[in-house]
Amino acid sequence: MNAKAVPDDDDEGILHPRRIIDLYGHEQAEKTLLDAFNSGRLAHAWLLCGPKGIGKATLAYRFARFLLTQGGGADDGLFGGDLPQNDPDTLFVADDGPIYNRIAAGGHADLRAIERQFDEKKGKFRTEIVVDDVRAIGSFMSLSAAEGGWRIVIIDSADDMNRNAANAVLKVLEEPPARAILLLVSHNPGRLLPTIRSRCRKLMLSNLDENVVTKLLLDQHTELSPDDASALARLAEGSIGRALDLEAEGGLELYQDLLGLLEGLPRLDVAALHNLAGKLGRTGADAAFQTFADLLLGWLGRMILSSSIGGSGQGDVEDVLNNRLAAASSLASWLAVWDKVNYLLARTDAINMDRRQMIITIFLALEKAAQG
Repeated sequence: MNAKAVPDDDDEGILHPRRIIDLYGHEQAEKTLLDAFNSGRLAHAWLLCGPKGIGKATLAYRFARFLLTQGGGADDGLFGGDLPQNDPDTLFVADDGPIYNRIAAGGHADLRAIERQFDEKKGKFRTEIVVDDVRAIGSFMSLSAAEGGWRIVIIDSADDMNRNAANAVLKVLEEPPARAILLLVSHNPGRLLPTIRSRCRKLMLSNLDENVVTKLLLDQHTELSPDDASALARLAEGSIGRALDLEAEGGLELYQDLLGLLEGLPRLDVAALHNLAGKLGRTGADAAFQTFADLLLGWLGRMILSSSIGGSGQGDVEDVLNNRLAAASSLASWLAVWDKVNYLLARTDAINMDRRQMIITIFLALEKAAQG
């Protein structure tokens, strides 16, 4: 699930990961954490890795809830004391107890969550986690737990830390306090400092199965048809967070607009292109534009894969289109388009480029590539 960096749930009703008690598709990752706990040799820092929106933060909060229910005595905990007599066989903690309620409300004394903060002056979230956000981690983790167990810090996501914030966290990792656990959520661990990665136990989570994403979508949006939920799940490529975002931003309609333009290649429908560019370029269409950009990049990535391996074999509308376009030009040409599209999308944010013109430029590049 996607997590917002504010205590409340978002306007579309998507739950913050700290409120979610169920976790699907990551049984092996959960078992790894549980086995480490039951062994009595629990690492002081974990790096939960994998694509965005697959449940990494949900797992982090699930593990935190579990730990905070284990061993409340003064001699219990990670670095001393006896383990429970019967080894627990699940991380599940029901949502009717005081620990769940305090974590859900963001008020548990032994849990600290670090996320991008909301900038009241600018009316939007900061683009990074800054050193002031993490400065107190060391002192917090060094304190005795208020309830005699662990002190836990969740950083969601560690990728958002700027250099100064990352260095501050590194100091904590170099001298980890007793009875303290740091859980770092990362969509792209390669962006983190190597010294941070080396001091954490890495736990890799995989994309969710398409059927799991479909089920979760239908659970959250009962008004969706099974066909629409399945289509969203396919576009989300294993990320329930992305599937929910697509549903909220009219992703299926935008995808149909995208396919409609692509099916006309190697000749563009100029009127349809200008209509779509105008819709996505207007004021207030930021979220729709970003969704369309994600869909475009997702399609182009799959098309390039088709060019390199000869199609997905699904035989659906997109697969037929991809096979046709892959045959129309070389793999090198499509890779050049990929580079150009990524460059243009990055420049749009960097220099406040006209989104309407940028969309037109991208499709002209696609048209040229499709002409061979």
